[in-house]
Formats: sequence, C-alpha cells, structure tokens
Amino acid sequence: MDDRSLVERLWYGRDSIASAARTALIPVERVFGGIVGARDILYDAGWLSEVAPRIPAVSVGNLTVGGTGKTPLAAWVAQGLATRGAKPAIILRGYGEDEPLVHRTLNPAVPVIVNADRVAAVEEAANGGADIAVLDDAFQHRRVQRLADLVLVSADRWTGEVRLLPAGPWREPIEAVRRATLVVVTRKAATDARVDQVHEHLSKVARGVPRVSVRLEPDALVNSDGSGAIRPLASLRGLTVRAILSIADPYAFVAQLDAQGVSVVPKIFPDHHPFTAAEVVSMAAEFDRSEVVICTLKDAVKLAPVWPRLAPPLWYVSQQVMVERGVGGLERVLDDLVRVRSGTSPTAG
Repeated sequence: MDDRSLVERLWYGRDSIASAARTALIPVERVFGGIVGARDILYDAGWLSEVAPRIPAVSVGNLTVGGTGKTPLAAWVAQGLATRGAKPAIILRGYGEDEPLVHRTLNPAVPVIVNADRVAAVEEAANGGADIAVLDDAFQHRRVQRLADLVLVSADRWTGEVRLLPAGPWREPIEAVRRATLVVVTRKAATDARVDQVHEHLSKVARGVPRVSVRLEPDALVNSDGSGAIRPLASLRGLTVRAILSIADPYAFVAQLDAQGVSVVPKIFPDHHPFTAAEVVSMAAEFDRSEVVICTLKDAVKLAPVWPRLAPPLWYVSQQVMVERGVGGLERVLDDLVRVRSGTSPTAG
C-alpha cells in the first residue's frame, strides 16, 4: 500500500482503525486549526495586509486537498473571460509539473505564470498585457485582493464530516465558505442525492452565499501523441481498458467510465506523481498492443513525452464543464468581472 492509499484510508475510511487514527490526531488537528483561524483573524482585522493588484483578479480555489475539479474549472473561467473579450492570464503556484501543462493545453493562447509569489505573478501578467488574472488554487492565499472568490466543494469526496489536516483533507473549517463570492458544488460521479446533501449543508453554514452545481463530464478520447486524433467515448462501451491515473480522486474517474459502460483496470499512483522514463517503459511492457490504454489530461501531459513508440496508443479522456444548477450564476460572475476590467459598473445585487 503506497503513502497515498494510507492517507486515503485515514481521511475517508469507515473502519475502526481509520477512526482511531483520526481520533489520535485530534491534538495536531486543533493546533493546525488554531493557526489557520489566527491567520484569518489577522487578515479580517487588517493586521495582515492585502495587496491591490494592477489588474482585477478572480480566485478559483477549494477548502480541501485535491479532487474538486479546480484546474478544469479555472481553465473554463479563463476561456469564458477570453470569449468575452478579456485578456486573462492564469496564475498558479505550480505544485506539480502537470497543472501548468494542463492549462497550456486547454488554453494555448492564455499566458500561464507559475510563481509562489502571487503578487509578483499578477504584476508579471499585467506587464505582459493581461487585463485580468485567474488565480488557480488561491482561496487560502489572501495577500492578493480579488474581485471574486469561487470556492469548489466536491460532492464525490463529501462525507459530512469536516476534519482539518492532518486528520482529514480540509485546509480550513467549512465556515470559511462565507468569504466566497460563489460556491461551486462539483461532481464527477456523485448521485443527485449526494449533491443535494452538500447543498443542504452549505445552505445552513453560509446561507447568504449563492451556490451552483457543476458536473465534470467525460467527453471524448484524445490521442496523446499530438496528432489531434479524437474518437468518441462510446467506442469503449463494453470493453475492458487499462488506465494510468495519478490524480487526487482516481475512483471518481473510474466511476465516470463505469457509468458509460466501460470496464476500467486502473493502475493508480499518488497525485502529481512524476513519472520516470523507467516506470513508463515498464508499464508499457505490461500492455498488449491490442489493449486500449487511457489516462486523464493531467497524466497525459507527463506521460506523452516519454511514451514508447511501440507501445499501445495512449488516449486521454477530455472533460467538459456542465453547469447543472444555478445556471447563470457563473456566467454572471464572469460578466461582472469583464465589466469591472473594462471600467464599467458591475451588475447590481
């Protein structure tokens, strides 16, 4: 069992061992919570200063560690702003080599700036001609002022129990959603009932904050060799395929394809795993030439450059963002951001 499997069992396990381990971590969890709470108090009181950037900024973030769909939604936001005539730049800390590459693949015309210093990154974006910054994974990084905070909560990972690091995956208490402009409940394979459960809980915690629901839907198969070859996902229906996955929630991905009638045999690695050439050659040697091998875009950007030419073709499953509930909420945020960026007044209310 790898380290990620142990963490998953600790955070999401329902057995007595996992429960006992979480209980044992309560003292450390309380210390972490105290540090987070003190930092927020300092920002709220103005004792820690926020920096007003030269261009407007919007943050796409979450309250938990990974698996909410933050990167595809941040890319969707950047694309939506560009469609409205803005010149966005995507700013991210760059945890793992995959995230910047994913953004550059999804929005090749949008600058992607990787810098742990978000203030300096936004300044660089402005100097490069951008007129709005999309901050990927910046909800907890409050130093840069922004006009909107989109906060994602995953229905797939929802347990109803909020446990802070290290006893659970939560970076902040759920009450932190009160700082959000809009809460986005995401799902890949969660049921309608689970989505409703999350909305009900959020309505009690942050009654005045608007919410929408977004589904991340498998779209098509794209050949990772750069040829641009695409095949319909339906072509896999009834087949058993191999999947290489180094994402935060691989089981939701498997469930997505299972719902499409595709049987998946996954080979799972830790999130953001840096594949070595030796690992890739070893994996490729396991596969018969007749097999279908798939992955996510997040994996493809790392695997494709070292994928053996004689191995079976490697396809990634593209995802599309589908707004299911609160249609217009996300669109209105983008419209208001563009109005502010162009110097006109945002919509009232």
